[in-house]
Amino acid sequence: MKINLLEYLDKNAVVNFPDKIAVIEGEKSIDFKNLCLQSKQLALHIIKQNDFTNQPIAVFLPKSIASVVANLAITYSSNIYMNLDIKYPEERLRNVINKIEPKIIITNSNLYNHLIKIIGEDLIIINIDTENIFNTNISDKEQLIYNRINKIIDTDPYCIINTSGSTGTPKGVALNHKSFIDFIEWSIPTLEISDNEIIGSLSPLYFDIYSFEICLLMAKASTIVIISEQLATFPAKLIEFLSIQKITFIFWVPTIMVNIANLDILSKFDLRDLKRILFAGEVFPTKHMNYWRKHIPEAKFINLYGPIEITLDCTYFIIEKEIPNETPIPIGFPCRNTDVLILNDDNKLATTNEKGELCIRGTSLALGYWNDPEKTANAFVQNPLNKHYPELIYKTGDVVFKNDIGEIVFVGRKDFQIKHLGYRIDLSEIEHVIVNCFEVIDNACVLYNFNKKEIHLFYEASTPMSTLDIRKELLKYLPKYMIPTQMQNFEELPRNPNGKIDRNLLNTLIKDGTNK
Repeated sequence: MKINLLEYLDKNAVVNFPDKIAVIEGEKSIDFKNLCLQSKQLALHIIKQNDFTNQPIAVFLPKSIASVVANLAITYSSNIYMNLDIKYPEERLRNVINKIEPKIIITNSNLYNHLIKIIGEDLIIINIDTENIFNTNISDKEQLIYNRINKIIDTDPYCIINTSGSTGTPKGVALNHKSFIDFIEWSIPTLEISDNEIIGSLSPLYFDIYSFEICLLMAKASTIVIISEQLATFPAKLIEFLSIQKITFIFWVPTIMVNIANLDILSKFDLRDLKRILFAGEVFPTKHMNYWRKHIPEAKFINLYGPIEITLDCTYFIIEKEIPNETPIPIGFPCRNTDVLILNDDNKLATTNEKGELCIRGTSLALGYWNDPEKTANAFVQNPLNKHYPELIYKTGDVVFKNDIGEIVFVGRKDFQIKHLGYRIDLSEIEHVIVNCFEVIDNACVLYNFNKKEIHLFYEASTPMSTLDIRKELLKYLPKYMIPTQMQNFEELPRNPNGKIDRNLLNTLIKDGTNK
């Protein structure tokens, strides 16, 4: 069993596939031999700055070959990488830096002055373009790196991933080597990941999906093909890119996949090389998933579920049967070495078909929130079913139930549940009905105005619909008390940096009274 993630890279990819292309970025590429060399050269430069270990080092770079080198270098230096969004607003970036307190920030010449303007010169900043890093001869210094790596234990932190926080400053979730190793050892045989995967990498580098793609690069010598952010805004060009690059593996958030289905783009391209299609992060409407399955019938489709506080994902569902459009896709079954507890309001295990909060125990749990013991203590709590010894669980806030055949089905967020006209309503249920029962509605977001006691519907429709027509159609599927009071059509719903519908922004429209 591996103790640290670099054992995959050094004992497989570099030894067995030194000349294989590891990362492709536009017209540029790098093989495993040179990827490893450059990572070690940068690692030595990091060590030279300050001889610490198990400390956060921030990466302020665009998604690129350089960002992959930086992440691996930080791991080679026995430290913790934290990828930052280069488009962060200045105050948000400053807040993250102040919260996490990284020892070093790695950036390039294009971003150096911008970074200095925001955070000043108190921190060590490595500019990878100007410090002659990649001319270093490592032959007589490589043992220094391995002496440090050999001291890593599997519960040491591997990376920090920032997630939204209620105070406006993201929380830094610390994840360890062992949790990633667990997920890799489960996912490779279960998802039948081969030695020849070509990954169409669309997720931002501050996503956990991107960290998983780097793990596959190390463990299976997979090739990462970086998809430019600009390409993602043109669905037809994006799918053409997958075809040209002969992409075999994608792991995407469903939003872009919904847009591709709405535009019927898959019928125009040959994606016979695409064999594994993973999706996570939000609900994938069943009718859109069925469109993908129809056009790529030979591919394996896997629905994965897990909050960022769980390393990558904790449940999975391999879609091997027909699912009617009106039926939600199950989130399935626990991944290996992970236990899912569905707790009802009495903190007891829910029975079959009884809704409860999904809670997780096992090594997949994050170490906690970096520099925030109070939030950690509130989120990671003692297992109420275990009174015999300390055992933490993470309470996700997600409401699920286990159906008659043992599949876990996602219902919605606890905080998406409201009490309206005396009825308990889950707003996610209304969203599901709207998206799956209206051919012309592509995306929907349902929110609640607690002051006026009104349900608000925001939606994207390819053909305009009257409020009356929407209400009439919804009454076929929902009781009257669940029909939205206010409705507003958008040409395109606002999105946050993660590509998800920006519910916070839409909530401000409700509070400001600007929606119609």
